[in-house]
Amino acid sequence: MTRSLLLPMALIAVLPLSGCISFGATPPDTLLTLNSTAALPVGQMQNSATAKSIVIAVPVTPQSLATTRVPVQTSTTSIAYVKDAQWAEPPARLFARLLSDMTTARTGRVVLSQVQAVTEANDQLAGELRNFGLDADARMAVVTFDAALTRSGATGTEKRRFEARVPVSAIDAASTGPALNQAANQVAQQVADWVGR
Repeated sequence: MTRSLLLPMALIAVLPLSGCISFGATPPDTLLTLNSTAALPVGQMQNSATAKSIVIAVPVTPQSLATTRVPVQTSTTSIAYVKDAQWAEPPARLFARLLSDMTTARTGRVVLSQVQAVTEANDQLAGELRNFGLDADARMAVVTFDAALTRSGATGTEKRRFEARVPVSAIDAASTGPALNQAANQVAQQVADWVGR
């Protein structure tokens, strides 16, 4: 058999396998995100020279939240994930952005990045996003945030746990997004009010 015939025959042999090869999971039809219930006016000027400023860090998370999938607590020791539900980006980043918007809207604080804050005296908000998913037994969306706030000029750090639970009609992709968005906004509002006092 000549060399010129070997290549086409090899390609023909591989063709039936091409339908079986996948280079990653098929993404869902839609991706979930968070939207703040506290709207920020477009074009509003903020200045850290005339208003208090704060740095809001992206929260740390347990491994179950270090993904774009939505966890479901199925028992005290078991976690599954909601079928066809996926975040547009990791939930810790979405939540940090929501906290920033809510804090600015409710307190008037200027939210700065770590780089912008190098020369500023400002508050620092960090923490751990402990829960950001569904509780299957209770049929609830649960958001739990352990916050750590260091106020400018203070000698210590304040810590506080915030949590919100919102009922879900079903453990599915359609019910997950709105319920978690509502719970996340409730927690962000509580945190902003605490920061602003």
